[in-house]
Amino acid sequence: QVHLVESGGGLVQPGGSLRLSCAASGIIFGIDAMGWYRQAPGKQRELVASITSAGSTNYADSVKGRFTISTNNAKNTVYLQMSSLKFEDTAVYYCNAIRSLIAFWGQGTQVTVSS
Repeated sequence: QVHLVESGGGLVQPGGSLRLSCAASGIIFGIDAMGWYRQAPGKQRELVASITSAGSTNYADSVKGRFTISTNNAKNTVYLQMSSLKFEDTAVYYCNAIRSLIAFWGQGTQVTVSS
């Protein structure tokens, strides 16, 4: 059982940056991967970035070169560093963790990019 809590969302101007954090608690041993998803109004939830327990990363084409996913040494926190933000990055961002094919989700944090 994994409990995830996101933080760091907010309002930012185009071209600005934000860093999202997701703290994992509970039984975190054996987590295979963690990631960030986002869902904008009227759109499906999409994978933004993921990182495996071995450190391999993957990014959506729309965020490559702008976003970076990482974890702390204890692997109980996952970060999403977002730079060069665009209007279309506006969404609720959700943290995700997978263990033994079971997905756990945070409550989401709102990111709004607006001038």
